[in-house]
Amino acid sequence: MTILVDFEIHALCNGEHQPMVAPFDVELLNPASLDIRLNDDLLIETAEGPQMIPYPFGRHDVDNPYLLRPGQFVLASSVEVFHLPDRIAAQFVLKSSRARSGLEHLMAGYCDPGWSGSRLTMELHNSRQLHPVPIWPGMKIGQMVFHHLDLSPLRSYLETGRYNNQAHVQESLG
Repeated sequence: MTILVDFEIHALCNGEHQPMVAPFDVELLNPASLDIRLNDDLLIETAEGPQMIPYPFGRHDVDNPYLLRPGQFVLASSVEVFHLPDRIAAQFVLKSSRARSGLEHLMAGYCDPGWSGSRLTMELHNSRQLHPVPIWPGMKIGQMVFHHLDLSPLRSYLETGRYNNQAHVQESLG
């Protein structure tokens, strides 16, 4: 298994076949990863019950951010939609600047080969004790690191996965 570098990511996202990431913006390309941004949908927790509810996150921007309260947990999704080929896996990692502001991702960002047609759902938490962390749609939140597998799996996530074709942020399917 090897990590893909910039020109390999670019080729897979800009090729003749189905792009691995759409929309693809070359400005988000790093030496060995691709930055991803927050979409305009968000699920938040309320005191009324255990279900997360939609929040109109799209009304926020860099000048009027959503303030994630200390200890608050939300589910967010990426602008980017992924179509991983059968020989490519991916791992989401939070940008260090976001972690340094007190934001955490709860480490559920592994994407199997064949994961397709979905935005990445991210589990975000403000680990600060006294101050909110600002977030907004379009914010660079993290990056995807892509891994080329030596072999194709016997069954890809396209056959076995529950989180394919998710157009919006998705709660747990159990």
